[in-house]
Amino acid sequence: MTTARRIAQFATTLGLDQIPGPVIEAAKLHLLDALGVGLAASTVPLSQRWAQAARRIGGDTGRSTGLGNSNGMTATAAALLNGSLIHSLEFDDTHTRSVVHGSAVAASAALAAAEEADGDGATLLAGYLAAWEVMIRLGLSAPGAFQAHGFQISAVGGAIGGAVAASAVGRLDEGTAVSAIGIAGSQASGLMEFLSDGSTVKALHPGWAAHTGIAAAALAQSGMTGPASILEGRFGFLAAFARDPEAPGRLDRVLDDLGSVWHLPDAAFKLYPCCHYIHPFLEALQDLIDGGLTVDTLASLTCEVPQPEAPLICEPWERRQHPASGYDGKWGLAYCLAALLVDGRMDIDTFAAPPAPAIVSVARRMDWRPMEGHQFPQRFEAVIQARLTDGSVRQARVDDVRGAPGRPVATDAVLAKFATNAGRTLTADAAAAVQAAVLGLDRAPDLGPLTQALRATGQ
Repeated sequence: MTTARRIAQFATTLGLDQIPGPVIEAAKLHLLDALGVGLAASTVPLSQRWAQAARRIGGDTGRSTGLGNSNGMTATAAALLNGSLIHSLEFDDTHTRSVVHGSAVAASAALAAAEEADGDGATLLAGYLAAWEVMIRLGLSAPGAFQAHGFQISAVGGAIGGAVAASAVGRLDEGTAVSAIGIAGSQASGLMEFLSDGSTVKALHPGWAAHTGIAAAALAQSGMTGPASILEGRFGFLAAFARDPEAPGRLDRVLDDLGSVWHLPDAAFKLYPCCHYIHPFLEALQDLIDGGLTVDTLASLTCEVPQPEAPLICEPWERRQHPASGYDGKWGLAYCLAALLVDGRMDIDTFAAPPAPAIVSVARRMDWRPMEGHQFPQRFEAVIQARLTDGSVRQARVDDVRGAPGRPVATDAVLAKFATNAGRTLTADAAAAVQAAVLGLDRAPDLGPLTQALRATGQ
């Protein structure tokens, strides 16, 4: 049996009665976090123009909700827009071992498909979970290999995830779902070249993946066929994107527990709106700040960085000290650390303006070197050494990022993050209504309350 068929069997038969209660609760919290991030992103002027583009590309009227928009749009347009919004702030969750940003794709595809199909809350959650679990396993089939060859796993694997979500929500028959996965895999894309100049196209990656998945399901339902061997085949997904001869066998093994072991609860919520690799360094710096470190007392700072992370957050170092734009600063290790030290905070507004000269000046006091004996991607580690103006040296270490399985983020912190993000565009009452609707999805006979709350304001 091909891996696509194994995945199709899982997706098209999954129901909430097969999923442990704690997994369902975790899924609702991650979905809420994603919607909050997308709502916050919808207030950015550039994102508002993306909404107009999504309508031109995917269609102007429909039953699905575009975050920050009061009128409906087609499922493909909503998936395209919402996936891009949720990922655009670099504030969306990550399964760290697979390096997958799952919610940007899974939430966008499942919500759009469920609204279009007039589905209930359980259907939405099942589609969301199915997409997440498959995407994680694609990432685990070749950890780090996709990025090393220039592909974002959340994008290329997200196309498969989007098709899985659409197949689960639409209750496609197994054969049609296999074709949907094959079609989506044939269209998978998402290159890392945005790093060369800080292009905002990275935000599109999960949106395009969710859009691709929904379109693939529709095409499969119309009779188009996709290769059943799309994942492990000679010219398939793993051969093209991972280029690891062990990956097909590894994928086969990690699929053995699909439906019995659930990885979504291990995904990490982001507490800062920047590349997740930078988060443990921010934690380490905060430890030194709490111990008295200031801009005036810092002479220099050295970061020990796991080598696989360096192409994203360290290279070229001058750009990571002085980014091309505020958005580009989200991948600047030195810039982010300097921003926290100068401003005393790290939030969405940190990257809303062009790079600040005061922050760049402090970033130029910093350098990096490869970390020996790192455990990436099993852990996101950080070591920093600060030399003070009095000649003394202080060091801080973080063995794994906060939000990882061994260091979970408290539910209250996730809810507070949602309230802050949603509050950028929704009233407090509307934000509370979204929260109540999402946390009650497993019992919701329809999506009306969620749709109504999400559209309470917008364009």
